[in-house]
Amino acid sequence: MQANLFDDSSNPDQFIQHDLGDSDIKEYPCAFAHSQSNILLQQLIDSIPWHQESIKIAGKVIQIPRLQCWMGDAQSVYGYSGMRLKPIAWNQLVTGIRDRVQILSNSAFNSVLINYYRSGDDSVAWHADDEPELGSNPVIASVSFGAERYFQLKQKHSAKPQKFQLKLRNGSLLIMGGSLQNNWLHQLPKVKGLALPRINLTFRNIV
Repeated sequence: MQANLFDDSSNPDQFIQHDLGDSDIKEYPCAFAHSQSNILLQQLIDSIPWHQESIKIAGKVIQIPRLQCWMGDAQSVYGYSGMRLKPIAWNQLVTGIRDRVQILSNSAFNSVLINYYRSGDDSVAWHADDEPELGSNPVIASVSFGAERYFQLKQKHSAKPQKFQLKLRNGSLLIMGGSLQNNWLHQLPKVKGLALPRINLTFRNIV
């Protein structure tokens, strides 16, 4: 039985606007109910066909420090860091999450990259989601379930880059737009001693 995404959510439509100049971040701290977010976390862990991809850095092939799954419409093939990801079909669970995200973001998404951070040892390094297939100034919506983790940003083109940090809560939604991907990098650093898992769904539109 699929979890009700809206039960006991405190002010799910309330958001915080973070002003980064011509870049835009809108944060919904309680987009999904806390108790149901815990259920969704476990359902995603159990139902998604996880893979650990490999990338080549300085001529060496290394496994990325997290598990992931690329899901979406049949034509939404995506590539980054030398990988080409062909989507698996949407399932009912992720479709329900996407529908809620599309309402809050007022945007349509045809694909999602789902990352499973098994503990604080899993992470993602500095990068920008600026691949050509995302188009110019893409809107990317990021949903978090599970352990709270810090999301860090820094300016791309500055000798003394401005930095910004957010704590991503269980059941939160972060909508990134404007020129954020062109002008900023972001990462999810490791957290020493953290044993709890986190799943992050970043909804995108392949053009």
